[in-house]
Amino acid sequence: MNRFTRRKFIQAALAATGGVLVSTPLQAMSRPELPSDVSFHHGVASGDPLQDAVILWTRATPGASLQRGKPLKVTWELARDAKFTDVLRRGSAETSAGRDYTIKIDVQGLQPDTAYYYRFVGASAQSPVGRTKTLPAVGVERVKLAVFSCSNYPAGYFNAYALAARRGDWDAVLHLGDYIYEYPAGGYATERAAEIGRALPEDNAGEILSLADYRKRYALYRTDTGLQALHAAAPFIAVWDDHEITNDTWKDGAENHSPEEGDFYARRAAAIQAYYEWLPIRPPMGETKPQIYRSFQFGDLLDLHMLDTRVIGRDEQLHFSNYLGEDGSFDGRAFGAALANPDRTLLGPTQRNWLAESLQNSSGHWQLLGQQVLMGKMHLPAEIIMGYYRRDERPDPTPELVQLKMASLKGETLSEGQRARLERTVPYNLDAWDGYAVEREALYRHVAELGKNLVVVAGDTHNAWCNQLKDDGGRLIGLEFAAPSVTSPGMESYLNLDEQSAQQLAQGMSALVDDLQYCNLHQRGYMALTFSREEVKAEWQFIDNIDSAEFSEAGSHSVVHRLGSI
Repeated sequence: MNRFTRRKFIQAALAATGGVLVSTPLQAMSRPELPSDVSFHHGVASGDPLQDAVILWTRATPGASLQRGKPLKVTWELARDAKFTDVLRRGSAETSAGRDYTIKIDVQGLQPDTAYYYRFVGASAQSPVGRTKTLPAVGVERVKLAVFSCSNYPAGYFNAYALAARRGDWDAVLHLGDYIYEYPAGGYATERAAEIGRALPEDNAGEILSLADYRKRYALYRTDTGLQALHAAAPFIAVWDDHEITNDTWKDGAENHSPEEGDFYARRAAAIQAYYEWLPIRPPMGETKPQIYRSFQFGDLLDLHMLDTRVIGRDEQLHFSNYLGEDGSFDGRAFGAALANPDRTLLGPTQRNWLAESLQNSSGHWQLLGQQVLMGKMHLPAEIIMGYYRRDERPDPTPELVQLKMASLKGETLSEGQRARLERTVPYNLDAWDGYAVEREALYRHVAELGKNLVVVAGDTHNAWCNQLKDDGGRLIGLEFAAPSVTSPGMESYLNLDEQSAQQLAQGMSALVDDLQYCNLHQRGYMALTFSREEVKAEWQFIDNIDSAEFSEAGSHSVVHRLGSI
């Protein structure tokens, strides 16, 4: 193929596949064109593994000798070994400023449950070597996943990623969103950024709004050595949450977007384009579409369904402040009616129907939902929540209510008034599934009818949780495990708690929330999930420091759920 024709072919292929260059076995050892003068400051990554394919990613930073705006080329290689003595594939990839010089290769025709090594080569520079792995075929007996969410660059160093990279035996890494944050210098979680060496650069210090802004923010995050190490160690399966766009995003707006900041849909489109450019993802409908939900099969052991609870279908969140009178009274009847509205949706009808069909057609021993927000019922006594929103001088009722709940659990007799205080509950987080309870109940009903073994993972809250998932009749539907944040502040920060107070609050919440089995409200880290035929084990791994790249492990907690044990 002559040079002109080859370039036209590559450009047409990229346009047809959403910017992802497809490599098949027929192209296994094509002779690459001479690479350009580039460097690889942002490392390498792989993602969206299948049993016979995986996405390889890098960003090629143009060298000084390249003409501004001119397309560039790099060579890529896939091998059986880290020293590349047995190279299986080799080819060229072209990119340009139109893709922010990011490169994706969809390598197909691979063997299942197999580790591969890959790298990219420029005229005078070579990328780090990455390790990836295809999904297993039928007969696999164990699947091991690392689960992450909420990595805020100014808040600290991404040591949780580095800790997971040291283990290096993951089948995949699940990232449940908030991979970046949109806030400006001086905004959320930036108080100590300059002190610890994590200040936003001058050319990206404002709130990010444009495509150029989002691209620069991703470029900054991808300089973190912990994140680079984990991307190079295992394939990612990722979805966005809200901060990849802006805080508390819903399908037609967001809490952190105002008309003065321009058109919301234009901002969302820019954010999604940058996300697809910088993440090793295979877009289900191409890189201009806000559809990210998709499924993965880990042999016949586990089916993973990655959901979008933010962009594609979510109705606007309810807000307690809309149901408080001027005297601080709470209109529980109006709030209950809004919560019970059968038309309110978190998933949207198209995604909801897709999920229902996917669950029905799935043959995996376990069904895993990878999504953003807590699904479990996190209901607290109403006077605790209303006290927070009123912000008056009344004493915090939490300690007294915990004592009452503990007395009740011990079988002690409570007065009618005391029982009423405990029984009058409201959901504490309306941004989560608790704010969309009718749709959650419909999902539970569908899972129960199918008889599936359901596990749900979540991020978003910055804290670690384990919930039993029960329907309104008290029937157990599944189990939920939620990951702590990588760096974003947890409940200890919002409530200004020291470690001891945070631990006491965690004990209190576990007592007050009926379905809550475990929580950690003050530590950063990640979560490991191990699936076998008989059980699923969740292990929360915590770190002791995010103020520098030096850290140690700071304990762990495990929950094992055996089929039929609850």
